[in-house]
Amino acid sequence: VQLQASGGGSVHAGGSLRLSCAASGFSLNDYGVGWFRQVPGSVREAVSCISSDGVDTYFGDSMKGRFTISRDNAKNLVYLQMDNLKPEDTAEYYCARSLCGKQVGPHGMDIWGKETLVTVSS
Repeated sequence: VQLQASGGGSVHAGGSLRLSCAASGFSLNDYGVGWFRQVPGSVREAVSCISSDGVDTYFGDSMKGRFTISRDNAKNLVYLQMDNLKPEDTAEYYCARSLCGKQVGPHGMDIWGKETLVTVSS
């Protein structure tokens, strides 16, 4: 039972990346997924989440209007589309199995995936 984030890379400011969160050993259909990011030496930050039915989503303040989240249950994947990236978005990004509230964001995480690195240059 595990999650794996992928899709990170290096882009210039204003560019886009799409991260994927893949599950193995269980079906994502029944679970919400949260995305987090962390810069070494800093606190992990909640980026976004989506509920199991896809109805509820959450975005951190600095991500609103630039990031979107979606899920493809047939492929057992959750996507984080990141547009208009900024240098301050540079971080390691993680996905986790979680609950998702529109106001509170991701919570109750119980499985964490390995990170994917996003680097945005100015």
